[in-house]
Amino acid sequence: MKQKLIFALLMGSITTGIISFTLISVNVGFIDGFWKIWLRSWGMAYVVVIPALLLIAPRIQKFVAKHFTEKQTEHEYE
Repeated sequence: MKQKLIFALLMGSITTGIISFTLISVNVGFIDGFWKIWLRSWGMAYVVVIPALLLIAPRIQKFVAKHFTEKQTEHEYE
């Protein structure tokens, strides 16, 4: 569980940072106060994403494990 929590914290930090930076720079541009807007948006996104990762990621992992086995993957490359 500790690894999943650390993974969620790191992945959430990186992805929300990249996405919020990209969207704000594209939609608003590098205006005065850009960094303040970006940090606030990044923080808000981070607070939303971490619980989502912790709740949704295990379900996605189970779905993938159930529907895409190693045998199927090997067969696809033959």
